[in-house]
Amino acid sequence: MARSPGAELALLLLGGFRSMVDDVHGELALRGHPGVRAGHEFALRGIDEGADTASALGRRLSVSKQGAARTIAALERLGYVERQPDPGDGRLKRLRVTDRGHDMMRLGASLFDGVRERWAAQMGPEQLEALEAHLTRLVANRPSDSEDAARLDEDLSEVT
Repeated sequence: MARSPGAELALLLLGGFRSMVDDVHGELALRGHPGVRAGHEFALRGIDEGADTASALGRRLSVSKQGAARTIAALERLGYVERQPDPGDGRLKRLRVTDRGHDMMRLGASLFDGVRERWAAQMGPEQLEALEAHLTRLVANRPSDSEDAARLDEDLSEVT
């Protein structure tokens, strides 16, 4: 079968993403945050920005309410979110990112910056900046948000 340069490029981009994520997840585990997945950070960001119910988070991530509920349950088990009674309707529970969740988000961001710095040292800062500029132009006409991130996390869970 003929090789596909397009498919190989897609695999290289995916491999670069996995490399970054694996490095960060490994370090997060060593620093007291085991079990974190890429989708957890996207969900935490959504909750922190106002998606404070399973329905709202599902809409934000473009997943079903049930899919959002599974993610929320995992985040609760990890201690990253908690449910609090809604002040206006005692039947409702609102999601809130815990201090532990904020700590993981800050640490994760710092670790991603560290991976980026290592890559810049390996390839040269100018080359990395050129790569980022090219990728930015290539995706400029696509919406890039937590919907893409959630879909990517689903795709990766099927592959890994």
